[in-house]
Amino acid sequence: MTAPLRALARVDLGAISANCALLKRTVGEGTRLCAVVKADGYGHGAAEAARAARAGGAEWLAVATAREAAGLRTAGLDGPILVMGALSASELAVAVEAEADVVAWREGFVAAVPAGAQVGVHVKYDTGMGRLGTRDAEEAVGVARAVAARDDLRLAGAMTHFATADDDPAFLAEQLASFAPWAAAVRAEFGPEVLVHAANSAAVLREPGARFDLVRCGIAIYGMDPFQADASAHGLRPALELRSYVAEVKRIAPGQSAGYGRRFVASQPGWIGTVPIGYADGVRRGLTHSGLTVAIEGRRHPLVGTVSMDNVTVDLGPDAAAARALRGAGVTLLGGSGPSAEDWARRLETINYEVTCGISARVPREHV
Repeated sequence: MTAPLRALARVDLGAISANCALLKRTVGEGTRLCAVVKADGYGHGAAEAARAARAGGAEWLAVATAREAAGLRTAGLDGPILVMGALSASELAVAVEAEADVVAWREGFVAAVPAGAQVGVHVKYDTGMGRLGTRDAEEAVGVARAVAARDDLRLAGAMTHFATADDDPAFLAEQLASFAPWAAAVRAEFGPEVLVHAANSAAVLREPGARFDLVRCGIAIYGMDPFQADASAHGLRPALELRSYVAEVKRIAPGQSAGYGRRFVASQPGWIGTVPIGYADGVRRGLTHSGLTVAIEGRRHPLVGTVSMDNVTVDLGPDAAAARALRGAGVTLLGGSGPSAEDWARRLETINYEVTCGISARVPREHV
């Protein structure tokens, strides 16, 4: 039998492909799917996730940084890649070298694109997110004109980003009402080859009118729920499992404790298992005394004591023989038979995005 790893993130690439295929069916043939693989594929592995997304029907890839785009090219990914984030001059050069499309909302940025760059530019109109992009619709059109005026650049897209598609449909409708006529005017002036895009995963699932020519899906391709509830309700398959094993089993008597600060003190005799994974791996300290249970040999056991940097402790119950039999057993802390990313997120008062992005680089990824 293969010895267990201290920590392992197992990524089901078939699930990513299946989720992309489902999203493609949802948006229909007239809309292209862009798979967002920034932040190392939300912790799943960028290049591997990108290949799986392409296998599931994604035509585009999107990242946040120029280096992420360059990494995909180095890994052998071809086809269109969109860098969605802000770019300094040096980062812009990296994006150009990677033959990635970039996003603009100021004419000064367009002027800074090196002559002969031959890149696509997507103009961003800020309809309510309040981060990148211009809030001025006329300025956004001016940026589009500046791009179109250059022979070496291609006006590739007109875009916005929704702030509340996951939790406030009314504001989503406001943004859509601002964006749709602006985008129509851009296409009327510059031609139908300009891709209009706005929808993230939540907007794709909630508002068919937001799908336009292309949708940018991130969280859903990894099988997590953009509404922070139940991914299976949308037919999505979670792709990631975080695993470890029971490294030690020991008896605990009333009055004895486990973990830093003695935050768990036994009130009755029992058995404690130590699992060699902790917050340096992404098992957040905030899960201490959160009620989270992990899966061991088909049964759920609660985390007890303080989550530390390299270890967590688990209540194995009062049965000595059953507890001792679990020494060396595999533990699923996230995904699979264990708790979901949404379960972690509720207990941490955060979102599932942060859960998988927080799995650290010291945890090896196994792609299957």
